[in-house]
Amino acid sequence: MTTTLTTCPYCGTGCNFYLLSDDNGRLIGVEPAGNHPTSRGQLCIKGWNAHAFVDHPDRLKTPLIRQNGILQPTDWQTALDLVHEKLSGVSANHGSDSLMFLSSAKVSNEENYLLMKLARAGYGTNNIDHCARLCHSSTVTALVETLGSGAMTNSLNCFEETELIFVIGSNTTEQHPLIGSRILQAVQRGAKLIVADSRKIRLSRHADLHLRHQNGSDVALLNGIMRQILLDGLEDHAFIEARTENFAALRESLEPFTSEYVAKITGLRPSQIVETARLFANADKAMIVYAMGITQHSHGVDNVRAVSNLALLTGNLGRPGTGINPLRGQNNVQGACDMGALPDVYSGYQNVADPAVREKFSTAWGVKLPNTPGLMSTHAIEAAAEGKVRGMLILGENPMISDANQTLVQQALERLDFLAVIDIFPTETAQLADLILPAACYAERDGSFTSTERRVQRGRKAIDPPGDARADWQILCELLKRCGLKGDYIDPAEIMSEISELTPSYGGVSYRRLEGHGLQWPCTNNEHPGTPILHVDQCTRGNGRFSPVDYRPSAELPDEEYPLLLNTGRTYFHWHTGSMTRRSHLLDREERHAFVQINPEDAIKYQLIERQQVRISSRRGSITAAAQLTDMVPPGQVFIPFHFAEGAANVLTNNVLDPESGIPEFKVCAVMVEPC
Repeated sequence: MTTTLTTCPYCGTGCNFYLLSDDNGRLIGVEPAGNHPTSRGQLCIKGWNAHAFVDHPDRLKTPLIRQNGILQPTDWQTALDLVHEKLSGVSANHGSDSLMFLSSAKVSNEENYLLMKLARAGYGTNNIDHCARLCHSSTVTALVETLGSGAMTNSLNCFEETELIFVIGSNTTEQHPLIGSRILQAVQRGAKLIVADSRKIRLSRHADLHLRHQNGSDVALLNGIMRQILLDGLEDHAFIEARTENFAALRESLEPFTSEYVAKITGLRPSQIVETARLFANADKAMIVYAMGITQHSHGVDNVRAVSNLALLTGNLGRPGTGINPLRGQNNVQGACDMGALPDVYSGYQNVADPAVREKFSTAWGVKLPNTPGLMSTHAIEAAAEGKVRGMLILGENPMISDANQTLVQQALERLDFLAVIDIFPTETAQLADLILPAACYAERDGSFTSTERRVQRGRKAIDPPGDARADWQILCELLKRCGLKGDYIDPAEIMSEISELTPSYGGVSYRRLEGHGLQWPCTNNEHPGTPILHVDQCTRGNGRFSPVDYRPSAELPDEEYPLLLNTGRTYFHWHTGSMTRRSHLLDREERHAFVQINPEDAIKYQLIERQQVRISSRRGSITAAAQLTDMVPPGQVFIPFHFAEGAANVLTNNVLDPESGIPEFKVCAVMVEPC
């Protein structure tokens, strides 16, 4: 038996484990890494089963080309030539910006960097994006403005030093289980816990305060908390004076948000807002933890600004046990952002519109580069539906399940002149492709990944990929060569060397230095030890900036025709679009079918019973799912996980976008529920 240390392919926590393979090169299990600083000898249920999907019979093993409406096997040379021919042809006929490239939070840093390079240097467009657009684009936009860096400010070990944890919009024990366990351990040590979530999530059972505020009312809640802190004189005067700017504007903006006014918006009692403010502000060290319950709104950027304002107001920044801590949902969504798989920045968040930055990358790559930001992925879907985007290359993403308003997504993808997909399984998106390239999964290739705490660490190859499947970096190198660019990289370590030369925050990152437990960026040179905590002496931008925000209701609220509010998310046993977990026997056994959580009061009102098949409809479409009656959701709200293609929640969701980040409003739309 062989053991290979690698990084878990699921959430952004960054756990490490050993893949166990037998003498025939087949994975037979996993074993936790006992001395790893993140996992510390533990794994969640998905981690324990991370080997299970690898040899599933659905794995793609050979390139496929659609001929006469049917996907037929072909050889790599033909397939790669066709990809280049089609993308080049679309560009020649309709302009380079008629192309769109979707990268992935499931592939390595090196692979995200290569696709970013391919789009910009190979095909002359900044139209590149990835699924961070759907999860934490609001975080990046807001925190870059207020702090200068759009990442988690602290490290996971800070949970051991904090006095209070404020969890808002994060079902941590289910979505980031090992971070959830750290929160529970902190509570056992005496830390206070505030949970703000409309659902009775597991963490709420251990909370000192559970605020079941209305979905979409986060700005009002946070502004009300801050106004009460100012009213009580509990703000951190010294921190505000020494390290922030625009405080007077914040103070003025908070005046309308009395506890009584906020109570009407949120559905809370005024006393809950007052108690929360005092509990939070009286802690010397308080951590704010949030996820997509904050970001996935048409006002998601404002939500994150409000979170940042609260941390700055109370001086909870730049110290152990404090900070603004967005939890990333996929194992390399942080790295994909870092590598410039975004329409407006190169690697290290260097702006494409900056002439000096653009000249640096042009010189390194030997080509002239486009100077205007490209399309966000959500805008690209709209553009494809309108016939403006004509060709698309999708790497390891499944927008047919993950994106809001799937009817629109399907129309957009079907209207393309050419769609190429690189993936490990025949996903719902791949089924629409003109050409599919089979990829190696995480266990079959080398690379590096960056976790939610900015920890860059290694993924290591344990076994060979099935059939003719290739590592994504090898596929992208072949396409780079066809564009006349450097594509003869020996291995991912060489690609990382190029990344470190061009990316200041990764300047000291190399495969040699990643042996062990990795490095936390910024790591600017070969002697730099990494940075566990950001903004220690000053923020990346200098002073932290208060950014006042006003409350705006969600775009679509329940009404007489659609009387219930739909909330979407994930479950403990499954992950994202289910392409991996639903092909893992033990995980699929635990949750096999689509379901909708409904409060028992609503079940009586609409004449529904447990496990009954019901129809859920919105203005965009209808699905069926099994009714699950529970007081976990409040009256007037239903919850549907988005993993299940046969009961796809995103058929229903509203593709209205945040005007700054382009993120859809996954957490609020109006639906009706009726018996089938």
